[in-house]
Amino acid sequence: MWSVLFLTLPTQPNAVRLRVWRSLKTLGCGALRDGVYVLPEAQAALFEPLMAEVRAHGGQSSVLQLSARDDAQRAELLALFDRAEAYGGWRSEAQSLMAALPTLEETEARRRWRGVAEALQAIGRIDYYPGAAAAQALAELDALRQALDARFSRGEPVARAAHGIALLPRSKFRGKRWATRARPWVDRLACAWLILRFVDPEARFVWLADPAATTPAPRGVIGFDYDGARFTHVGARVSFEVLAASFGLEGDLRLQRIARAVHFLDVGGIPAPEAAGLEAVLAGLREVHADDDNLTIAAAAVFDALYAAPGATS
Repeated sequence: MWSVLFLTLPTQPNAVRLRVWRSLKTLGCGALRDGVYVLPEAQAALFEPLMAEVRAHGGQSSVLQLSARDDAQRAELLALFDRAEAYGGWRSEAQSLMAALPTLEETEARRRWRGVAEALQAIGRIDYYPGAAAAQALAELDALRQALDARFSRGEPVARAAHGIALLPRSKFRGKRWATRARPWVDRLACAWLILRFVDPEARFVWLADPAATTPAPRGVIGFDYDGARFTHVGARVSFEVLAASFGLEGDLRLQRIARAVHFLDVGGIPAPEAAGLEAVLAGLREVHADDDNLTIAAAAVFDALYAAPGATS
């Protein structure tokens, strides 16, 4: 259920009109059309101060309840509260701080971090239906805080992340067989590339039709991106991000750029500029290559190019 505010604003004074418009924006109202604004029913009380001010200056206001008649209409109403664009703007600020950390003094770095954290809290206050983008942003804020502490609090104990991803020595994962689901898509293709490029250049892949049932992984292989695999989704992180964290690769800004696109294509969340192009190219490669090993080799060239692309560290 939603609460719908109908407003007819007074023509004068302009200061009242401006205050009302700013308040509506601050509340994160969805706009059905001019003069008609929506909030979740639980937030209906937030409309009351606006109604009182409008009426006090000769305007009209009323609030009615609204329910969606079907799933399609519900989706339309929920879309009014989509904060993906706001999280995308927030991410740009967070990325800028991450890139600047090596050059900042501690006082300035921590001041900027507080600003980034407060900006995320502000979005959260009006994100009435938080989803993948919110979870991803919180994970990125946590990663930024860890980078900040690593830069300025060396020698102190580092708190283990809530998701508990242990740091592993790459030397113990060389010359292995790695297993995942057959007909790999974005996350699995990116994982395979990451493994070959940074962890195990001699990796051999085993493609499983149904690792959870009819085709379990053979003994001795290292599984990724399926239920029960050693490396798979953890919290808000997709398998590619988990692998990068497990092998100490999170600080690589080029990998971060790829990770954002992979995350968005795999589970949604904050849009990434490279995502649409990456999806289109990988979809084409799947049509061209019926063999999963050949598909992996072809996709690796795409990820190599994306990793080397100009601006990847900005």
